[in-house]
Amino acid sequence: MDTQASPPVEQDDKLPRTERGRRTRRKLLDAAAAEFGEKGFHEASISGITTRAGTALGSFYTYFDSKEALFRALVQDMSARVKQGAAEAVGELAGKVDVRALDIESAAFQGFLTFAREHKEIYRIIDESEFVDPDSYRQHYEATAARMFERLQRGAEAGDLRPDIDEAHAWALMGMNVFLGLRYAVWSDQRSVEDVTAMARSLLAEGLARKGG
Repeated sequence: MDTQASPPVEQDDKLPRTERGRRTRRKLLDAAAAEFGEKGFHEASISGITTRAGTALGSFYTYFDSKEALFRALVQDMSARVKQGAAEAVGELAGKVDVRALDIESAAFQGFLTFAREHKEIYRIIDESEFVDPDSYRQHYEATAARMFERLQRGAEAGDLRPDIDEAHAWALMGMNVFLGLRYAVWSDQRSVEDVTAMARSLLAEGLARKGG
């Protein structure tokens, strides 16, 4: 039996079909991140979001049916941007010699930590989605863990990581990343990204690397 939550589906008729529409929708999403991040879902308002975005109130309903629909789209958008940030950081390793699984995980984590420092509101928004839109909350973490598990499996197949890599390893690694981000991106950013990444890498080297490899 499949116990995974189905990803939320956005209404196709609300998705913009012009570049101008996509820019307006982007403004609304960015304004919503600031509004929800500052005030929380219940205190945030559609008028506050459109004011931040510099758009007319009526324009809001061209792209979203409600505040709940916007919040759902925002969670999906932030989840996609986290994925993109990690992918871009890993992509920078392309062409380098002897790239190993720990190099890839370190780059992905550093990309996430950098994103979290630039978008501290992501923690409040994702955490609040557990109660506002549980399906989006679950989908965010399940999709993230699935990507990490795939990377770890490739590392095991390449002989870089222990051969008994399990899905639970991905969830444990994600949990470490989430709380390191909370401590060193949201609560304080005085410790360098490189220093936190090196510490995280040392844990992976001891816990996941193939012994004697």
